[in-house]
Amino acid sequence: MIAVVQRCIESSVEIEGKEYNRIGKGLMVLLGIKKGDTELNIQKLTQKILDLRIFDDENGVMNLSIKDTGGELLIISQFTLCADNNKSGNRPSYIMAEVPEKSKPMYEKFLKYISGQYDGEKVKGGIFGADMKVKLTNDGPVTIILER
Repeated sequence: MIAVVQRCIESSVEIEGKEYNRIGKGLMVLLGIKKGDTELNIQKLTQKILDLRIFDDENGVMNLSIKDTGGELLIISQFTLCADNNKSGNRPSYIMAEVPEKSKPMYEKFLKYISGQYDGEKVKGGIFGADMKVKLTNDGPVTIILER
């Protein structure tokens, strides 16, 4: 499982020309589910995201987590994070990405699990497999890549 975690001032996802979800200050997370990922990956990645200290404290030092700040989370599924670019040529392979029949339930479990570990009212998502337009005002910019 791989996640691109971006500290944001605001973020939103649009589907079919309409805003589907929006958050204010918090984290926008792009989530890729790889073949072989399990619920243990969900638990470990959730904990890492919630404990990641990338928000400034009163001294301007990145020392606070999303739990400390009470910010919001927008979690968007993105299979292209599982791309393999190691072969010659310019077309990435997505052979490492889990098939939709397995990754959709994993994405939904991830949303449910992270909502249970945090304030569920502050956790929002997109629609798995939809053509989404994601907008982000990255704060910093701060972007962290996590794999579990």
